[in-house]
Amino acid sequence: MLKIMPRLTSVPYVSRMSKTGHLVALAKFHRATGAACQKAAHKSRDLPPMPPCDFKPQEYQDMSKQRMMEIRKLNCHPMIMKVTYYKSPVFIHQGHMQWLWDVDGKRYLDFFAGVATVSVGHCHPKVTAAAAAQMKRLWHTTNIYVLPALQEYCEKLASLLPDPLKVVYLTNSGSEANDLAMLMARLHTGNHDIITLRGSYHGGSPQTMALTSNSAYKYPVANGGCTTTMCPDVFRGPWGGSHCRDSPVQTIRRCECPQGQCMANDQYIGQLEETFATSLPSRIAAFFAEPIQGVGGAVQYPKDYLKQAFKMVRERAGVCIADEVQTGFGRTGSHFWGFQGHGVMPDIVTMAKGIAGGFPMGALVTTPEIAATFAKGAHFNTFGGNPVACSVGSAVLDVMKEDGTQQNSHAVGTHLLTELAKLRDKHEIVGDVRGKGLQIGVEMVEDKVSRTPLSPAAMNHIFEDTKDMGVLIGKGGVYGQNFRVQPPMCITKDDADYFLAVFDRSIQNYMDRR
Repeated sequence: MLKIMPRLTSVPYVSRMSKTGHLVALAKFHRATGAACQKAAHKSRDLPPMPPCDFKPQEYQDMSKQRMMEIRKLNCHPMIMKVTYYKSPVFIHQGHMQWLWDVDGKRYLDFFAGVATVSVGHCHPKVTAAAAAQMKRLWHTTNIYVLPALQEYCEKLASLLPDPLKVVYLTNSGSEANDLAMLMARLHTGNHDIITLRGSYHGGSPQTMALTSNSAYKYPVANGGCTTTMCPDVFRGPWGGSHCRDSPVQTIRRCECPQGQCMANDQYIGQLEETFATSLPSRIAAFFAEPIQGVGGAVQYPKDYLKQAFKMVRERAGVCIADEVQTGFGRTGSHFWGFQGHGVMPDIVTMAKGIAGGFPMGALVTTPEIAATFAKGAHFNTFGGNPVACSVGSAVLDVMKEDGTQQNSHAVGTHLLTELAKLRDKHEIVGDVRGKGLQIGVEMVEDKVSRTPLSPAAMNHIFEDTKDMGVLIGKGGVYGQNFRVQPPMCITKDDADYFLAVFDRSIQNYMDRR
């Protein structure tokens, strides 16, 4: 029997990144072509074939699905069942780049990347090799010793941020990094109050829960000192228009603003001024903002909002903190860091998720001045800067540069956004499409006039159908009304087109039944 081997074709994309985070040259991606060697999760006569893959997963030979669910219900905390996706859960066995396989050998296109975490692809060969090599040398010792891997990584990470953001503190998660940022801000300013945007998500620790502004992630326990202001959401909020966002796709709302002016921005800044006047003391500790809200559903602000907000915060002695947990490392395409797209300079930047492609790691980067204030006390993290984590993080940064993942995010993400806008125009229940690069949100509504959030039952119908046809996406939004599209940054245009066909069919299937 003749065995057909897949071949590799080079696909040109746009430019590489400069030291300032902008696009400047030409990058290439490689995608497999030829016969697919695994079965797709679902077949439909209305869909194009799932893009081929030349990777063959191992055959699953472990415990049964029934036994896994028994253990999950009996021995795992009940919260794990509450957050388990899908009525018929996906039993993941193995991953490779943008692909996942379940225990039955079905292949899925991963368009959620473990909640925007698997930045360069599942089990990227170079990252896997770096992890294995470090595991053979040294699994763990702490930063009380001078570890080559830690120093090498901190220098490499700091080189990717503008001055004066050059001091790195390594953590294990985004929540921990934000927790530490809160402490640093309060110590440095001598103030306590922190302000954040409604709909934000900055972590689930007892401290960061106060920052997070979404009731689904809050518990009735004491955590104070944080005040929220109106989120400048130009689609769902009271003000918005057709030129507000830094995005290839704008809202369908009308805009009568003269060129160079934004009425929506002025109104939202007015709300921030009112929050300062009524809810906060004259001096504050900090302002937290995600450059694009993640869990909130890829919400984008008017173009100048963060510039003006940062100025107002600094006038009140506060520091400005950019939460790059989801937007960092080139995911927004145009820049390596999301805050660069707003033309602002934070005092502290927090990051995690894509930082190590899925390995547990986080970081805080700040100025020498703020770091010196924090160093007056003693703070120790046993696992922060673990040698394996640093080796993995370093390899991820190398792969991002070599593979041109930021540039791919820009090229494929712009294509996705443009085509999703066509689905918005086609389907009454698609209210808004927004984002940059591969940080994308699709807001679902009952109808475009009312903008009433689509019901949870309807959302689940489309969500399940998309999964059954072989694509995994996420959900978000204050009312659970957003689909989140945040795939590994190695996806191709063919992958994007397959997702678009599946998503279109899932929406149409729901509309036909409705």
